[in-house]
Amino acid sequence: MKKFLSFLRGLLTFLALVAGLVLWALAPWPVLLGLAVAFVLWMLLTRSGQQAASVAGVGISTLRQRAGSSSVVVIGIAGVVAVLVAMLSMAEGYKQTLARTGSDDTAMVLRGASAAEVMSTLDLASINVIEQAPGIARAADGRPLASPETVVAANLPIKGGKPDEDGSVQLRGVGDRAWQVRPQIKIVQGRKFETGKREVVVGVGAQRQFAGMEVGKQIRLGSETWAVVGIFKSGDAMDSEVWADADMVASTYRRGASRNAVIAKLSDAKQFKAFKAALAGDPRLQVDTSTTAEYFAKQSEAMTKVIRIIGIVVGSIMAIGAVFGALNTMFATVATRAREIATLRAIGFRGLPVVVAVMLETMLLALLGGLIGGALAWLIFNGYTASTIAGGVGQLTFDFRVTGELLWNGLKWALAIGFVGGLFPALRAATLPVTSALRAL
Repeated sequence: MKKFLSFLRGLLTFLALVAGLVLWALAPWPVLLGLAVAFVLWMLLTRSGQQAASVAGVGISTLRQRAGSSSVVVIGIAGVVAVLVAMLSMAEGYKQTLARTGSDDTAMVLRGASAAEVMSTLDLASINVIEQAPGIARAADGRPLASPETVVAANLPIKGGKPDEDGSVQLRGVGDRAWQVRPQIKIVQGRKFETGKREVVVGVGAQRQFAGMEVGKQIRLGSETWAVVGIFKSGDAMDSEVWADADMVASTYRRGASRNAVIAKLSDAKQFKAFKAALAGDPRLQVDTSTTAEYFAKQSEAMTKVIRIIGIVVGSIMAIGAVFGALNTMFATVATRAREIATLRAIGFRGLPVVVAVMLETMLLALLGGLIGGALAWLIFNGYTASTIAGGVGQLTFDFRVTGELLWNGLKWALAIGFVGGLFPALRAATLPVTSALRAL
């Protein structure tokens, strides 16, 4: 019966610890700040708090003498935080790149039940109907600002790769209205392609990723040779694309007069509901309509979730190792200070101040590790350029983004590891019989 009760107490303690860590991870910073202020006031205004501060001060003052063992905790936690923040910054950069690509005043029209542009096909009759829908902005010449576009996956040699190593790039066939629908796209070198010619303009991201993408060079797309005549920059996912005349792309890839999607510039973001309703109510059409902001946010969801899960799993595995490192270090610290702690308890110090003192020491090491890990992640990975397959079509180039929120989450992970790693040694220090501790040394 006693063994069962002991097991039950251990299980309840473990569950309470897990619940506390979950609440810690989910708590917003104002709540945590309030708890920190309350803790500081407790240490300043209560006898137990003042005792805890005194014991903690003695332990912290001896950290230099225990630099070797203390560095195990700091380095372990720094590694966890650095890897976790780096992985999450990858997901954040990918998400932000796609989020910048869309807006609420541009709409994307796809064939019904199409999950992505490459899976959609719109015939010429449907395109003509979509272009006349209400809510579309008009150019100076009175034409609707709607851009029918063809999207295909093309293979190009990767820069710095082996001679036969190719990557997938998204080739977008557009007309002259595409530049007005997406005014953020600017030619930074060379010129735009000419209608009716096999010429391409290349995004700065695609230029970094693939070989032979300089102005004046020739590249092979499909079965044809194309001339690179310009480089463009947009600051979003379009930087990873190659643009060419829609008719020439359709001819090369045998797409006929059909297009994958129509991108429409609305006269106002408030016009989207009316525009969508008009297309949904037209019996000649079977289409799905969304703002480009909604479309690209949805495209980023799956990949962002995968990267985050991988980051959390890897971080959790490393965190377990860091916890054991902290446990070993703090148990050793408690053992070497057993007589000191027993003496304090013998002269009237209670168990709670001893627990808090040991925990403070561990949390200080964890805080230092978290700060170092966050700084390393920011210095090494913030702005680091990477690429991955986006939407199953082409490689998307994006930059890692180490945000303040990610650094804050990494710091919370560090403190959580320090809490777990210091809790059991602290409880041991507070419950060790005074007579046994005094006889130990």
